[in-house]
Amino acid sequence: MSSDIQNIAKNLHPLERKVVPYLATGMSLAELAQKSKLSIVEAMRALQWLSNRKALSITDEKKELIELGKNGTDYQKKGLPERRFLSALSSTPLGISQISKKAGLDSAEVNICIGLLKRKAAIDISKEKEMMISLTDAGKGLVSKETLEEKFLKKKFPLDPSSLAEEEKFAFSELKKRKGIVALNVSSQKIITLTDLGKKLKTVKVSGKVEDKLTSSMLKTGKWKGKTFREYDVSINVPAISGGKRHFVSQAVDYIRKIWLEMGFEEMSGNMVQTSFWDLDSLFVPQDHPAREEQDTFYIKDPASGTLPPIAKKIKDVHENGGDTGSSGWGGKWSPDVAKENLLRTHTTVLSAQTIARLRDSQIPSKFFSVGKVFRNESLDPKHLFEFYQVEGIVVDPDANFTHLKGYLREFFTKMGYPDVRIRPGHFGYTEPSAEIEVLHPVTKKWIELGGCGVFRAEVTKPLMGKEVPVLAWGLGLGRIISEYWNISDIRELYKNDLKQLREMKAWMK
Repeated sequence: MSSDIQNIAKNLHPLERKVVPYLATGMSLAELAQKSKLSIVEAMRALQWLSNRKALSITDEKKELIELGKNGTDYQKKGLPERRFLSALSSTPLGISQISKKAGLDSAEVNICIGLLKRKAAIDISKEKEMMISLTDAGKGLVSKETLEEKFLKKKFPLDPSSLAEEEKFAFSELKKRKGIVALNVSSQKIITLTDLGKKLKTVKVSGKVEDKLTSSMLKTGKWKGKTFREYDVSINVPAISGGKRHFVSQAVDYIRKIWLEMGFEEMSGNMVQTSFWDLDSLFVPQDHPAREEQDTFYIKDPASGTLPPIAKKIKDVHENGGDTGSSGWGGKWSPDVAKENLLRTHTTVLSAQTIARLRDSQIPSKFFSVGKVFRNESLDPKHLFEFYQVEGIVVDPDANFTHLKGYLREFFTKMGYPDVRIRPGHFGYTEPSAEIEVLHPVTKKWIELGGCGVFRAEVTKPLMGKEVPVLAWGLGLGRIISEYWNISDIRELYKNDLKQLREMKAWMK
């Protein structure tokens, strides 16, 4: 026996020592656990360690097995319902309720028994005050005769279907038609295959006692002296440990915040629950616009409404007749009750409206941004979510123009990995001019739309700020911007919270 094998045997973990004597090629994990008197978890741990030592290999073998269902387990103890039904019958006819009570059967089981026994000509049925059952001569013969199904249920489960005799196959076929008695399931078994090293380890006898632990008591009393201790194998494979980290979407959000802060922008923040006034009316969205319908917007039931600010009169005038903006407005009657309705914000542009309404002359020019959650009553699909991040930005500057707007967006998208940016005409209700932002996909070399932008209309800025000042604005869908980095084509994967995905996902760009 080589000293290497002896040394390996000496340094086996106690769980490994318990399973080694019982190891055999072709043995299953369940068999090994039973023979070694270990739990399945303990036996599996020992096998994994031995596999790391190259003493064996473990393979998953799929196998069809006949297993008992819940009813099958119950019937093994109490007997099949039809047996209990027959046993309950006496020489005189009995009513259904009497048989059910005497045999301990529910109504469903009674109905099954009647069908089965009627088919075997074992019972006669007559109708009096209630249905009466009596045994036929054939039924009397069945009382003392064990059926094929009963014999089958006495077997030890699970069963290999290939081991069944013809009569057993018939019994299995009959029982399988019934609910919860037996089923043919595919199970996965871990099968052991010994290597040459494993075969040799089975024959090794370790001389002397090997200690597994060095205790504080041994150190205090000096009893550790002269003892042989099991060595730790620092070269052995160990499971990978995933350290804690921020969700990959949160990493991207932090990076985007950093981009705007480095460009001199201030961050906007605000509540996710807003009134329709701030979310829609202040942005010159008409009160009969489809975006206000419940199929598009999540409204709050409690509290269902909020309060209006002092500038509500100016917003009312702009909607009804254009106020002092030179616009004709939307016409009709503006409803304060509709404006008070609470909702989950449909865009972060609501923060832009609230921000410019608070600005003083001394704060102009200013630049602001936000990265926040918004909510739309959308159906989930690969391109749409009902809750997602929006990247919002505004620049309030008397000298701002469309060239500046494109410059800010080009700088942002370049840092996001999209250096080629273009702007094409579009339409948004609260900006004029309006445009859609497109970037060149780095792989497909096709232009893709990632957001909208424009200059706030006078109907937005004048009632909120008291004067007309150019306000550059943009709103970008974060999910579409960041998905390419992780090669995600279905936007739902951003939030599926799959642990394997979270552990393996590469970190966001620095």
